[in-house]
Amino acid sequence: MTMAKTPGAARNLRALTGGVMLAAAFALSGCATGPDRNPHDPLEPMNREIFKFNDAADKYVARPIATGYVKVTPTPLRTAISNFFSNIGDIGNFANNLLQLKITDATEDLMRFAFNSTFGIGGLIDWATPAGLPKHDQDFGLTLGHYGVPAGPYLVLPLLGPSSVRDSTSWIASYPLNPGTYLSTGANAVLFGVRFVSARADLLGATDILSQAALDKYAFVRDAYTQRRQYQLTGAANAALPDYGDESGPTAAPATGASATAAPATPGMGGSSSSQGLPNYADPGAAQPASAPAAK
Repeated sequence: MTMAKTPGAARNLRALTGGVMLAAAFALSGCATGPDRNPHDPLEPMNREIFKFNDAADKYVARPIATGYVKVTPTPLRTAISNFFSNIGDIGNFANNLLQLKITDATEDLMRFAFNSTFGIGGLIDWATPAGLPKHDQDFGLTLGHYGVPAGPYLVLPLLGPSSVRDSTSWIASYPLNPGTYLSTGANAVLFGVRFVSARADLLGATDILSQAALDKYAFVRDAYTQRRQYQLTGAANAALPDYGDESGPTAAPATGASATAAPATPGMGGSSSSQGLPNYADPGAAQPASAPAAK
């Protein structure tokens, strides 16, 4: 009888542990505020300490494992593994689009999952995307934001990375939607480990760019995360860009002109970084020949 209850007890223990971890983060937030705090990031002192811990764990553990995984795993197999977990993610996309009453998107999510699970050998092959079924990216934090719940302060979670008070509920809400939840403790741990390594391997290139481009990695990640979340929620065509203190750079576009009349970016669609409310990290020198008049 005791052995039969072990997986359920372990799941309850994991959920309790996660809740305690989040509660501890909020409890520590009282020590993370002060008169010199950034008004847009009131938890910055605590967040920076957690960020340092996460960065060290990534540098010495996660990244070496992901790099080794890329070296020993053939590309087709890595793609199949990524497709498998992406297919599982469509369950959460369907649930959140349904909660947001986005019936068309929810239908596409359900069709993607059924199509790839059936014809893609359990999701190992992504046939839905070339068939014209778009991939959505939804979670419970975006669902709460859809109904007007504010994001709250920026929050860095231990090992889980950038988040906010609102978005920190996403991993809790996704728990019952994860098929691994209903497996044994050992199988769930293996599934989580493979998923983590696969996801980290997909971000190796982004890590290199971050290390080379960011003078302050914490601020860079914070701004990128908050602007991406804003874009996911509203399209953020008019989102304010971060002020990096470069007074010699171009000022904001006036209310008239081509930039003002251009159609706003549609969420989930491509477009220029400025139209999506994202920072423009293009080389300033590359734009000069096109804007300067031709010399004679």
